[in-house]
Amino acid sequence: MINPTPRSFRKPNRKLIRNTYENKSNKLCFGNFGLQAVEKGFLTVRQIEAVRRTITGRLKRKGKVWIRAFPDYARTAKPKEVRMGRGKGNVDHWVCIIKPGRILFEVKSRDALSVKETLSFTLRKLPMKSQVVGRVLKI
Repeated sequence: MINPTPRSFRKPNRKLIRNTYENKSNKLCFGNFGLQAVEKGFLTVRQIEAVRRTITGRLKRKGKVWIRAFPDYARTAKPKEVRMGRGKGNVDHWVCIIKPGRILFEVKSRDALSVKETLSFTLRKLPMKSQVVGRVLKI
């Protein structure tokens, strides 16, 4: 599982995700095909790992996978049946903040048909709407 490095302030304030479009990570950099988010949301470490395992398992190690979403934002939670007050809860899990247009995963393989089929199969593992995008090849 992916875990970020230790930091000075482990418990950040809760962020609001605006509906603005992603400017930095919205183009394919490494692979031929990718998964692009259509709506905003949070992507947890477990969801990232589930998608990665599904892609590598269905491609049967015939392609390369890049994870472009890194969970660097801590989410806190208080234990069950604990009364209100007495400070903020401990870090429960790590998430990645996803804006519309962000590339989440990239895959490079020679078999384009199986890659598209695999990526469309893994869309159900993600908590937000996503789409399969491909690179336009110049001839």
